[in-house]
Amino acid sequence: MKQLLSLVLALTFLQADAQQRTRTFLADSLDNYIIKAMEEGQIPGVAVAIVKDGKVVLMKGYGVKEVGKTDKVDSNTVFMIGSNTKAFTATALAQLQAEGKLQLDDPVRKHLPDFRLHDPWVSEHAIIRDLLSHRLGFYTFQGDFMFFDSDLTVAQVRERLAKLEPPFGFRTTWGYCNAAFLTAGEIIPKVTGKTWAQFLKEKFFEPLGMRNTIATSAEIPTAKNIAAAHSVFLGELKKVPYGNLDNLAPAGSIGSSVADMSHWVKALLAGGRYEGREVISGDAIMETRLPHSSLGEGGHAFNRKQFNLYGLGWFTNSYEGRLIVEHTGGVNGFVTAVRLLPEENLGIVVLTNTESNNFYNDLTDELTDAMLDLPFRDYARKSLDQQREELAEVKKTLQQIREEIAAKPKLPVPLTAFVGNYEHPVYGKMNIRMEKDGLAMRFEHHPNLVGKLYPKKDDEFWCFYNLTMYGIKETHFTVEADKVKTVTIRVSGFVESAPYEFRKLD
Repeated sequence: MKQLLSLVLALTFLQADAQQRTRTFLADSLDNYIIKAMEEGQIPGVAVAIVKDGKVVLMKGYGVKEVGKTDKVDSNTVFMIGSNTKAFTATALAQLQAEGKLQLDDPVRKHLPDFRLHDPWVSEHAIIRDLLSHRLGFYTFQGDFMFFDSDLTVAQVRERLAKLEPPFGFRTTWGYCNAAFLTAGEIIPKVTGKTWAQFLKEKFFEPLGMRNTIATSAEIPTAKNIAAAHSVFLGELKKVPYGNLDNLAPAGSIGSSVADMSHWVKALLAGGRYEGREVISGDAIMETRLPHSSLGEGGHAFNRKQFNLYGLGWFTNSYEGRLIVEHTGGVNGFVTAVRLLPEENLGIVVLTNTESNNFYNDLTDELTDAMLDLPFRDYARKSLDQQREELAEVKKTLQQIREEIAAKPKLPVPLTAFVGNYEHPVYGKMNIRMEKDGLAMRFEHHPNLVGKLYPKKDDEFWCFYNLTMYGIKETHFTVEADKVKTVTIRVSGFVESAPYEFRKLD
């Protein structure tokens, strides 16, 4: 009996010590940790919230909404949350199933008779779950260069999606598809008579008290207390334009604050209940967490992870024996994270207003470890060290690129031969014209995007995009019989990794 009592007392003291260490980190060390990482990582603003056992145990804003200004981030500051929108879309459709208005196993064509993919059989047999679990056979981000931040309408995005040929078999390979989530969102007005945005506002935002949350990019100009978008290019922090995301709205257009997102997290952790009443069906919430696609075994630098899966709008994995339900989001000038540990009744939200950081992940991991009484790992330090190494390598490569350009390499045809109109069979048209500082490439459906072309060697050019998110990329032309036939362009993997070949028309 004495031995048992001693063991109980020892475990009690260990638990109390662990809880004390967690409180100490959150109360005494967290501010310095965040502020230091923001300074070194050139992050203008960060907002964070922790929900535990139905209560907010931390909610705070850091830094400024816009670089060079003094207006501070607070808990109500709106950040674009990117693909954390997907959980709202998937939950909305699961809620409609719970209400008996559709089934997630319904063929997409039952609700969208005009739905088409490249393969007619897949068009006929794809179900709503396939749209929400990225299992249509596309490679990750396929088509996103065409769709993302473009002036294409929703109908035009869907039309072009039907023309994309998936490299993988239907339901054989997980491939992240934003246009599939758009398509899923288009089912909502067919079933409810309300737009996707109206349905979310009435079903989720209003009953959850998410008063500062916006559903679409069109609402950005009138939004109050909103953070500006930023990017870091070659070590320089710059404000960048907001993305035009409404043609993919159900995949990534929501803007929200940590205060509002804490309400969303509370409801998800409480089986759909918020302030004493059911807002979301508990069955709908559980439906979104069911695994549909496998992404492998997962892995962690320090601690144990056993699997990595995708449900409906959520990644699910394990961490130190606990279930993790999470997603991240990245759009023009913002990256964000939402993580739930249902068994711990714990939720974490991290929002940042630059796309050029990994701190949104690092802070989420650090807070998870703190709340689970695991050792402090200083994830941010490791990311910043890696970021410095990558920046040094990028600057070295850029110097080599500039030297190649300065050497004025010989071209197979005069520079004017590259001028003209080009066309991609799915994207549409692109134009290259001669300007005072060289060739400039402009795209039919991206009116704000310009690629400046500088000769590299033979029929290759370096393309410097004016929007840093698209990067600096090699651009290859084919020349036959002294005539330019095609050009193959690439953009940053943040947008899409695959090449696009445009054929010259004149």
